[in-house]
Amino acid sequence: MNLELKKAIDQISKDKGIDREMLIDTLEEAIRASVTKKYGDKMDIEVTFNEETGEIEVYQFKIVVEEVEDPDTEIIMADAIKHDPNVELDDAIGFRLQVEDLGRIAAQSAKQVIIQRMRDAEQEIIYEEYKNRKGEIVSGIIQRRDRSGWIINLGRTEALLPKDKQIPRERFRQGDRVEGLIIDVRKEGRGPQIIITRSDSEYMVALFRREVPEVADGTVNIMGVARDPGLRAKVTVLSQDSNVDPVGACVGIRGSRIHNIVQELRGERIDIVLWSPDIATYAANALSPARISKIAIDDEEKSLEVVVPEDQLTPAIGKKGQNVKLAAKLLGWKIDIFTNTRFNKVHKNRQLLEQLASAAQVSVADFFEAGFDSLEAIAACTNEQLFDIQGIDEENIGNLRAALNLLISQNKEEEPETVAQEPAEDAGGEQAEAGEEE
Repeated sequence: MNLELKKAIDQISKDKGIDREMLIDTLEEAIRASVTKKYGDKMDIEVTFNEETGEIEVYQFKIVVEEVEDPDTEIIMADAIKHDPNVELDDAIGFRLQVEDLGRIAAQSAKQVIIQRMRDAEQEIIYEEYKNRKGEIVSGIIQRRDRSGWIINLGRTEALLPKDKQIPRERFRQGDRVEGLIIDVRKEGRGPQIIITRSDSEYMVALFRREVPEVADGTVNIMGVARDPGLRAKVTVLSQDSNVDPVGACVGIRGSRIHNIVQELRGERIDIVLWSPDIATYAANALSPARISKIAIDDEEKSLEVVVPEDQLTPAIGKKGQNVKLAAKLLGWKIDIFTNTRFNKVHKNRQLLEQLASAAQVSVADFFEAGFDSLEAIAACTNEQLFDIQGIDEENIGNLRAALNLLISQNKEEEPETVAQEPAEDAGGEQAEAGEEE
């Protein structure tokens, strides 16, 4: 009895997690292919695995005939009776073939088929294991780097961390342990391709779900995330339980929970923002740590004009506009930041334009469409240039000029003798739109 093959099948099935019956089928198919390769495809071959002896048994079947035309598929009655005295014409009679007689080349071919089928089966098992794990955090060891990104060893398989899914300026070395979020699992010729990310907002949500029990059980909901990966992020939270402070739950005692997330993201600063159904309140929370004086809302355009004290302009905008850009992305609204002085000046200018438009019997939008945004800009133009304004013609240009001179004169009389210095031009009207590229 040769039980070594049986033991090998059992061991491979256990170690690789491959179905035992599939392994036996693969082995039988490989032997069948080798026999066909050696003797040709005319032979009627049956290959079976004997569980009792642990051997592969190969049988060739021939049809009993009166006269043989094809010796590979037929046998005369006289010879058939020697094997089975009860045989009759047109019966199929089987003859045992020795697997050892297949030869070295055929045996090698069978081995290759078995190895390939085992590899395919193992890859299929890995694919089935990971295809439903999208949105799950995995950990692995940095293996190497190629053109696509970092290859990470997950144990039984590898994952790819693409270049565009890495945190900018983050550096790895071979052997470093790294975590990431599975975002895709693809079937490819080389095996399943597992794609992970460290820069997507979903990864941050998954980290909060792992570190904050209240997020994991649904007591605290994450309503939105805006990230500048590796630098700063804003996370909006809402509690479903009035007794649970969502911000405090996410921060943890002495910042323990948020510290773990920040550490995993290599020091990325995270602002926890309290969500509100009121867009003005939500915007004020999102622009923290800046103090807000007032907010003007344009629901139709989904834009906000946020007014801050002069000393709050810098924190409201943030370094390189980061704070206002993340807030705009979080809200999905356009945000313009003004100081009190700048806001008053801009709105007074608009009021003057509206008065001028009324006197000239045109729309203030016509001024803007023609490229005029102040009284001074209009006053500096010739009559021919003013005809570019929709609705301005020879009949009402006189009214426009008269009203223009009057408004400019009145405005100069109302201005104080000393005017507070305006902030730099690029700071006074900083704005950011949701989704704006940084």
